[in-house]
Amino acid sequence: MISAILMTARRMTFRVSALVILIMAFAVTGAFAQEQELDKIVGIIGKSHIILKSEIDLQAEQYKLQDPSLGDDAACSIMEQMLMQKLLVEQADRDSVYVSEEQVEATLENRVRYFIMQYGSKEKLEEIAGKTVYQLKEENRQITEEMLLAEQMQTGILESVKVTPVEVRKFYDNIPADSLPFFPATVEFGQIVMDPKVSPELDTYALRKIEKIRKEIVEEGKDFETQAIFNSDDPGSRDDGGLITGVARKGGNLVQEFVAATFKLQDGEISPPFRSQFGYHIIQMIRRKGDEADVRHILVKPQLTSGDFEKSLEKLDSVRAELITGKLTFQEAVGKYSTDELSNRTGGMITDAQGNTELQIEDLDPSLALMIDSMKPGEYSKPMIFTTQRGERSCRIVYMKNITRPHKANLQEDYSRIQFAALQKKKGERLQKWVSDKAPSYYIKIDPAYQQCPNLQPFLTETAKK
Repeated sequence: MISAILMTARRMTFRVSALVILIMAFAVTGAFAQEQELDKIVGIIGKSHIILKSEIDLQAEQYKLQDPSLGDDAACSIMEQMLMQKLLVEQADRDSVYVSEEQVEATLENRVRYFIMQYGSKEKLEEIAGKTVYQLKEENRQITEEMLLAEQMQTGILESVKVTPVEVRKFYDNIPADSLPFFPATVEFGQIVMDPKVSPELDTYALRKIEKIRKEIVEEGKDFETQAIFNSDDPGSRDDGGLITGVARKGGNLVQEFVAATFKLQDGEISPPFRSQFGYHIIQMIRRKGDEADVRHILVKPQLTSGDFEKSLEKLDSVRAELITGKLTFQEAVGKYSTDELSNRTGGMITDAQGNTELQIEDLDPSLALMIDSMKPGEYSKPMIFTTQRGERSCRIVYMKNITRPHKANLQEDYSRIQFAALQKKKGERLQKWVSDKAPSYYIKIDPAYQQCPNLQPFLTETAKK
């Protein structure tokens, strides 16, 4: 029942981020909707907001690609989301709510970068779309603005919705015992990472190597692309001759040193060597357009020795001793010693893509899961060498904060989950009431094919049924 309630409440709660991705996917597959014989108006709200059947069909396809288990009611859910969005936008117009051009542009930029990452390059995205990035952004500008307006309106409607402990208890007590979900084993754990330090001699060797490569390109006329293929230590770009497209001045996922060096260059220019956390780089500017650039680069990593790793492990062992004796707290040790920027942002705790610290053990790397399963809450692992998400070797201590064995949902172990489900249910009810209150004051028309969807009943005013 908790799972069902969460699905219903989340459906009622308009999710802008997912829909923006789907709309951008709609733009990428461009001509599909425009050429379909079944492209007809199936919904109208207000004076100018319409819903096309082809939009619903395409988004249903996108949803089913992500979750093949979705049934035929996906169209009802999508229709509900679209009606909700357009009703919120209509109300925003009445209430004089607006979003800035900067907000719209930033959202479009993020979506474009998302698809560039998915397809590998800006050129590949434009090839698949049959349109330039500029055209994609312009075609999606209005609908992106509407989505941001809808999100802003919904936030205002739901920001005051809270649940008390009494309401959480009541929500839990109303769940039939045979409907309580069975939760798999979960764990909350953190880490203190200590990257080995390269010896000065090998660091200097790496610098001299990249200086030599640059000299051969600039003074001897050797080809940058070929040099990247044979000499670069960056596996992500090496096989493409060091090519990196769509480097953004702001908001990208490249280290700041790389971005700063990129935007100092003119077309065809090659940067002097510079250092980042990954090693020494040189960059060749291919083309630059405003705040985006396409470049080639070569990375030379200073090589680590077994002695470098031993030094880090020894240092971590002394940190572990201070943790066990209570001289240091975990958060203090993270702030003082950990070199992992990602987990440092969450106080050393490991999170999933949504920022949750409670992770399912079955989703972890098998060797890590085996080690964690043998630890008790509050324990620290011995220092170990591990492979980072970037595919590099480093050293760490793992901290076990909490572990939950497989069990049926209960208030003692799952209060936060049950509280969240209760809150989502209450938000869904608030949003449903808002629709029931506002819908009669708008012209709404829904195609008969969708009028039987149970979740659309709040939208079915007298005009909507005609």
